[in-house]
Amino acid sequence: MAWFFSGEELLSDTYLLSGENQKHARVLRLRPGEEVTVVTPGGEQCTCEVAEGDLLRVCSRKQCANEPDVFVTLYQALPKGDKMDAIVQKCVELGVSRIVPMLSARCVSRPDEKSLRKKRERWQKIALQAAMQSRRGIIPEVTDCLSFAQAAQQSTQNEQTIFFYELGGAPVRDILSGKPQTLGMFIGSEGGFEEAEVNAVLQNGGKAATLGKRILRAETAPLAALSIIMYQTGNFD
Repeated sequence: MAWFFSGEELLSDTYLLSGENQKHARVLRLRPGEEVTVVTPGGEQCTCEVAEGDLLRVCSRKQCANEPDVFVTLYQALPKGDKMDAIVQKCVELGVSRIVPMLSARCVSRPDEKSLRKKRERWQKIALQAAMQSRRGIIPEVTDCLSFAQAAQQSTQNEQTIFFYELGGAPVRDILSGKPQTLGMFIGSEGGFEEAEVNAVLQNGGKAATLGKRILRAETAPLAALSIIMYQTGNFD
């Protein structure tokens, strides 16, 4: 069943596909009588039937139950090349709720402001496509790129923050206390983190974590870390 996100709540019993949704529906060659799902900004999951053309008829409504019960924010130091594309796509599939690109001291990739705006637009589009494919209840936000200091300060708003550090830390299972509603996770670029960056997060209440004895690539680490968090919080059950 095709999965769409509406930009508004569905207050009537019909919904007209437009914009990217309309383009996607035409690629799928939807025919009258076929069922599709439309999820609203409020998380309402509407089962609809194609009436004619781009017009859908709402058949039933319920709250979408596909979201994790922990809101995870990924603070990702910018990797080289197009690796961020894959990170965004796969982390959305795995259940991340927000992605914050950041520039840490050892980031090799340092695009200018104009390039960052274009990249963010592309990453947000990738997040939308991944959310549709994995049948999410929300479209995770990819925010503006922050400095490391800004990201560290923002992370204090989370109930818990886990800093994945290549030089070691505790297993995630020993760090997570209960099931936090909001959790931040820091992942470095190819060069990892400087000690001062680690200390900045730890001084704000964050905990250093390990992903084992092997050193993972920049595009592999966030997927492994997020998978562990989802498993430990019961979101793979």
